Amino acid sequence: MNIHDTEHSALGRASLYAMAAASGIAVANIYYNQPLLKLIEAEFPGQPAIGLLATATQLGYAVGLLLLLPLGDIVRRRRLIAAQFIAIAAAASVAALAPTPSLLIAASVLLGASATVAQQIVPIAATLATPKNRGAAIGTVMAGVLTGILLSRTVSGFVGAHMGWRAMFWASVPLALVGLALMRLTLPDLRPTLQLPYGSVLASLATLWRREPDLRLAALVQAVLFASFTAFWTVLALYLATPRFNLGADAAGLFGVIGAIGVFAAPLAGRAADRRGAPSVVWFGAALTLAAWVILGMWGSIAGLVIGVVILDIGIQVALVANQHIIYALEPAARSRINTVFMTSMFLGGAAGSALSFAAWSYGSWLGVSLLGPALALVALAAKLHAAFKQPSRRAVIGD
Repeated sequence: MNIHDTEHSALGRASLYAMAAASGIAVANIYYNQPLLKLIEAEFPGQPAIGLLATATQLGYAVGLLLLLPLGDIVRRRRLIAAQFIAIAAAASVAALAPTPSLLIAASVLLGASATVAQQIVPIAATLATPKNRGAAIGTVMAGVLTGILLSRTVSGFVGAHMGWRAMFWASVPLALVGLALMRLTLPDLRPTLQLPYGSVLASLATLWRREPDLRLAALVQAVLFASFTAFWTVLALYLATPRFNLGADAAGLFGVIGAIGVFAAPLAGRAADRRGAPSVVWFGAALTLAAWVILGMWGSIAGLVIGVVILDIGIQVALVANQHIIYALEPAARSRINTVFMTSMFLGGAAGSALSFAAWSYGSWLGVSLLGPALALVALAAKLHAAFKQPSRRAVIGD
């Protein structure tokens, strides 16, 4: 069984940065529709299904993680990555042409599933990096992922405000082809780590879940933290459009630029995990997330939103990189499947966060959302604390 331990030297700086850029290009597709919701609603008035767009895209991403990501252990990943970038271009074209909300939602599900190519790339960085630099490599690629997430809203808000929401989906097509070219030119053609039928690989996900308590804890903590993160971003455009601020989609997108400051935290979090241990870094990220929501909920101004979003994005990024550092150290030959379990849990949490946030907004406006966000962060901290007391003999592993 080949786990590529001899291929660490294949990860040069150019390849690492190309992986970060391609990952960001891919994952951005999940969030393009969030600043555009008001514009899409205006084209399809009286269609409540439009409120499901953000949730549908993230559910598509979660389904893609579950069904596509395990393929990374049994097929040549460079070919798989190329196919998924082509699928992104096709799905974005359908979204741009969609004449009905139903077709737009269907295209969004496909776009979300195809965008999981970003998570095909991250385990390659963990595989090719030397063990002592694994956290730094993961942090660099995840900085690209978070840049894509955050700047997607900026670009989407600007394009939507000046050219219409369909133009954003058209712009996604050549960007996907750029990601395809970067990966074809820079990725080594890694061999599969397993020779198993697809059904057996999917079945092994449950085995990994049962066998690895650290994976279960990391997945739960990151799922609720990401739910807290998406709760904010799902309704930001709606909040800014209220009479309190009276700002449009382009203003919502600008918050992506502000939040992008947190991208610099990813490599730092990776290096801190390499030096000081990942579990303590997870605690710090969860605490920052809670602090961000205290600011967002109590400081009702643009300044409060700016400070809160920077801290929120740093907290999520720090916890994510540290949790990935933990899970990628568990079973090297199963990194794609381990990442499947972890990222599927995380994005199911994100989809739930979007749905809960939209409901909280509908029933309680910003007050409801500002109560939901910190409650989710507290769940993450409680899960870490419960694990610490439940398994005192493993406190060195979980961070106590």
